Amino acid sequence: MKKAVSVMVLVAVAALTIFCFGSIASAGEEVKMVGVITKIEIAGKDAKTATATLKDNKTEQLVVITVEDDLTLDKFKDHRIVEGDEIRCKYEVIDGKNVSKLFRKTAGC
Repeated sequence: MKKAVSVMVLVAVAALTIFCFGSIASAGEEVKMVGVITKIEIAGKDAKTATATLKDNKTEQLVVITVEDDLTLDKFKDHRIVEGDEIRCKYEVIDGKNVSKLFRKTAGC
């Protein structure tokens, strides 16, 4: 009887450990998508962040992406990336915001 109880406790601890570490790993998971830019908002000339709203090609849903990298911000400011362009994007959800890790035109720049 003691052996059965100890096995059940061991299984429960293992399941709890997997559950806890599984939720931590999924919190920083990268999401890939391809979509068309419907809106770009830059705070100003010297802004360090911008938001781009993309319409996902698969789900047709609007996704707001926060862009922080200088290269993409320069492309927004120079109008090399504009509304209507199709974008390949990777982002992570950090503190409730979709922060881009990759933001490129599908046809290249």
